[in-house]
Amino acid sequence: MAGPPNEGNRGEPVPTEKNIEELYDLIEGIEVAMFTTRRPDGHLVSRPMQTQRRTEGADLWFATNLESHKLDELAFDPHVNVAYYRDRTREWVSVSGTARVSQDRALIRELWEPSWRAWFPPEGGARDGTAEDPRIALILVDANSVIYSSSGISGPAVLFETVKGIVTGEGADVPEVREISGEELRKGRAA
Repeated sequence: MAGPPNEGNRGEPVPTEKNIEELYDLIEGIEVAMFTTRRPDGHLVSRPMQTQRRTEGADLWFATNLESHKLDELAFDPHVNVAYYRDRTREWVSVSGTARVSQDRALIRELWEPSWRAWFPPEGGARDGTAEDPRIALILVDANSVIYSSSGISGPAVLFETVKGIVTGEGADVPEVREISGEELRKGRAA
């Protein structure tokens, strides 16, 4: 059975720095996140977003098209959830945060990647998929809390534990769920 949040299987506290490092290691290995917003009618909407490299100024960030409906949703309610899942190891991350949209051209130039052209195909004029394309904006997410589970073991080992739990009727020996609070995240950002 999993221990309390932020404690290892033996009940020892896990240092915040280790949790944050483990969190970013998990996220870096997952290419696509499910980004959830709230529509003005109150319903939640999730869509896949490309995970971007870690940078200063936000806990997570994504490139987006200014003409996207998600920006209308963020204007209505900036609270978001970003979820990651790695199938082969059953590791996952759920980030609850607040999003803000940036059209800061200097920041876009700094973060721009050639692969973005796949999402911003040339349409003529300045709409050319480069860092100067006026369609490109950034969604910067400041995390309020994070819940995650990191196995640190291979996919076959996770599968073995799951099957063993089914066969024996006992709970599978799976990784504990860890939480990082908003306060811990702020301390981690300052470090």
